[in-house]
Amino acid sequence: MALNENFRIGRSALLLLLNEEDEQQHERLANADWHYCTGKVGSMEAHKVVAAVETAAKNNQIINKDLYREGHALYHAIIEALHGVTRGEVQLGSVLRTVGLSFSVVRGSPYENSEEGEWIAVSLYGTIGAPVKGAEHETIGLGINHI
Repeated sequence: MALNENFRIGRSALLLLLNEEDEQQHERLANADWHYCTGKVGSMEAHKVVAAVETAAKNNQIINKDLYREGHALYHAIIEALHGVTRGEVQLGSVLRTVGLSFSVVRGSPYENSEEGEWIAVSLYGTIGAPVKGAEHETIGLGINHI
């Protein structure tokens, strides 16, 4: 049950997010037959962040919108990533915080044994802070879940 050293799904999601213009990263993911997308979201509401990532994943056929288990796996990966962004408390507007985030979603098989199945990773990077321009700082989060 060893992870494939060349295809770490969380690392791939972070590199895609932080180096979106890196053509080698896009080629590597495509050659591995992994599916991915990127996007941006800004909000004072955590549910809007979840909705933006879910919508992008569905619109880009990263997950099958008709299969509950795929949406469920994506949801948990998003929430785990949001825990990193919000330092453990997935609250924004109710505690006067807002985020401006870029995100990536990557789906693939990170294990050497293909019977381990597919996994999904969500990475979030951007700013978080009080809803006052200039009162924010950088933040990052990563969530990984099996499908």
